[in-house]
Order: sequence, then structure tokens, then C-alpha cells
Amino acid sequence: MTASTIAKADMPRDDYGENLARAAVLIIDDEPGMRNFLIKTLGPRCRHVEQARSCREAGDILDQAHFDLLILDNIMPDKTGLDWLEDQRRVGLFAETILMTAYADLETAIKALRAGVTDFVLKPFRANQILNAVARALDRKYLARDNYLLRHELSGGGGTARGRLLGQSPPLRQVREMLARLAPMPTSVLFTGASGTGKEVAARTLHALSTRADKPFVAVNCAAISHEHIAEELFGVIEGGHRRKDGLLFHAEGGTLLLDEVAQLPETVQAALLRVLEDRRVRPIGSEREVPLDLRFLFATNADLTTAVRDGRFRADLYHRINVVNVVMPALKDRKEDIGALAAFFMSELSKVLGMPALELNEQVLLKLSRYDWPGNVRELRNLIERSVILGAFPPDFAGEGRVTGVEAIETLELVEQRHIMAVLDACGGNRAEAARRLGVARKTVDRKCAAWGI
Repeated sequence: MTASTIAKADMPRDDYGENLARAAVLIIDDEPGMRNFLIKTLGPRCRHVEQARSCREAGDILDQAHFDLLILDNIMPDKTGLDWLEDQRRVGLFAETILMTAYADLETAIKALRAGVTDFVLKPFRANQILNAVARALDRKYLARDNYLLRHELSGGGGTARGRLLGQSPPLRQVREMLARLAPMPTSVLFTGASGTGKEVAARTLHALSTRADKPFVAVNCAAISHEHIAEELFGVIEGGHRRKDGLLFHAEGGTLLLDEVAQLPETVQAALLRVLEDRRVRPIGSEREVPLDLRFLFATNADLTTAVRDGRFRADLYHRINVVNVVMPALKDRKEDIGALAAFFMSELSKVLGMPALELNEQVLLKLSRYDWPGNVRELRNLIERSVILGAFPPDFAGEGRVTGVEAIETLELVEQRHIMAVLDACGGNRAEAARRLGVARKTVDRKCAAWGI
């Protein structure tokens, strides 16, 4: 068994897609010449390539590492590649597989399809033929994953939060500083705070700042999936040896998994999750093999987990395992200086999405928004703006009627400046250079203001 390591400077210039460049491939063949040919062909183009001289050696390797794709010879000394693949599917092998064979008869083709072979390559073959087959298999794998994650999100099983952490209040600056510190680390993070404070937005921000930013971010709302099905949704399931369903942990491989409303997990799933966190391996339901995971875990809840632990509703060992770093999201009433920036962002975004004119956020409206306590936090503010845009007016409690007295001058000036610059930016289609020209200021001034407002 030898791992191929090729310097990036030696990588060929041909392009078979970005999926090939990030793939881990296992070559299984008893012929040294074929293994060397495949390593020389795939090594410079793939993230990681390993080789196995026999089916038994391949099984040992698969127990220790995750592979995106197997390239398997059918004629092997101990058993045929297809017989071995069928055995591996029964114990829990999920990787895409390309079969190499010199005998393409109908019986072999049918058996290969039943064993879940992705593609055939007939011997002898050229380098471009195997490269095209590998690229097709990987494209299919990631397209299926992306489609599954999109369906999961649209079905309500995942998060729906989008956007950025807007605002420059001291509490939010502390959150940003903490996320920047945590981003390069593999540490699990627990986000707590009241509903609507932006826990998922903060989690997505952490993922975007991390080295995993180009990999999947999978958000799972534990309260939205029934207790009967959440285990198979998370860990996957194998039925009858061949039917399989990849769990969300597999789909998030290499990226970040957010378990939102983690306090809602049933006790049996809490125990299984604890094992996954400790071993970084997962066993799909019905599988005999534990699959290695490369995954960062994030957690979020608006519940008091210490009370849940005391009442016996949440495992104490799991709580201590996920509570490595706790990021507390501040309530909107504690960062009221951010309301203007948030309201302006939601107004601009929602008016475009809804295709309706934006409402004016004048001094009186902003003052009334800042005097409200927002028990629903940022989510309530967004809902208010959306409802107001649809109805064409703010509710009476927030509507402006003439000029308000008693507003501090510094607040009024900042709000007028922000509203004017954002209006010019909207008129310029977001082009900051053109907006600066129309405003008669330097481009850096507009950039600095936008950064201060979190835009």
C-alpha cells in the first residue's frame, strides 16, 4: 500500500473539473503495472490517491479512511471485484465505484449494476478514458449530493437563514471577533440565544470564514424531523444489502454540519451522536462498518441546556462534549444601534424580492423601531419590514407622522447620511465607484461607511 504525493508544481494543465482535484481515490488491482499507471495518471490531478494489492487490503484501508471513488479490477486472486463489492455494500460501503474489466459480457454488466457500479472501463484503455470516467462519476456523486441537500433545505428539515451579521454594536463586534478567532480551528461550537437572534447566520458566517468554506454547509433543524426518522436522516441507513440512503453527515463530508434545536434530539440519537463526536466515525443503520468522518460540528439552541441536563432531558456527557466554546447571540434589544442598518438592509432586500416599492425609513420610523423591545429579535424585525412592504405602509405603532422632536442630533445625522448613501447605491445598482462619484466623495469613504454598517 503506497500513498501518492505529487507536488502541485508538477500538476498537468488539462482540466477534468474541480471535483477531480478534491477527490480521494482508492485503486484496487493485483497488477503492479496497472496500479502504477493509474497512480501516475490520477496522482497529479487528485487530492489523494492510495492503492491496494488485494480485496482484503482494500477492506483494511476502507476501515481507516474515507474515499470518494474506488477503481476496482474485476479479476482478482482471492475473489472477483464484483463479489467483493457486493460484500462491502452489505456492510456499509457508500463510495462511487468504477469497474475495470477485459470481459464485458451481459452477465457481468447486470451483476455490476446490482452491486452499484457507477461506470465500466474496458481494458486496455488510455489515460483520457479513465480520467473521463472518474470525472463523470464524481460529477454524478456531487450533483446527487447537491440535489439532496437542496430538497432537504426546501422541505424545512434544514435551516433557511441567509444574510450577514449586520451592525456595529459592541455585542455584535464581540461575536464577530470570536468567530474570526474560531474560524481556523476544528473546535465544535455551541450557539445559544433567544429565537430569532441569528444563530444560524452566525454559524454560516463561521463556516464561510473557515478553511472549509468551499465544502458543504448542512443545517439540520432537529425539531423539524420526527423522532422516528431523525436517526436515519442523520446517520444513513442500509436495507437489504443494496438499498441505501446516505445520511446528512455523509453529505456534509469535508464541510460543516449545524444541528439546530439540538435540545430536541431524542435520547437514543443523543447517545449515537456522542459516539460520533468522540470517534469521528459513523455507523449507518444496518451497517457493520463505521465510516471515518471529516466534519466540523456546530450546535445551536434557544433552550437552557443546563436545566435540560438537570431534568434528565439531555445527556450530561453530550452537553459537556458540545459545549467546548459557547457563542451567545445578543438579543436585538441589547444592540439597538444596529436596528437602522438591519431595517435598511431588509427593506432593500425584500422590496427587490417582492417587486414592490421600498418604504421610507425616516427619522420617526427609526426612532419608533428603536424604542420597541423586539421579543422576536431580528426575525421579528425582518417580518415587520416584509409585512409593511406588502401592505405598502408601516403599522400605526411604527408609522411616521411628521417630524419627531427629542431625537438626538448625532443619531439623526447618522441616519440621514446612511439613508442617503444607500439610496444612491441602490440607484447605481450597488456600484460603489459610481456612487462615490455622484456623492462627490472618495471611493474609500463609501467603502468605509458600508463596512461600518455591515453592508
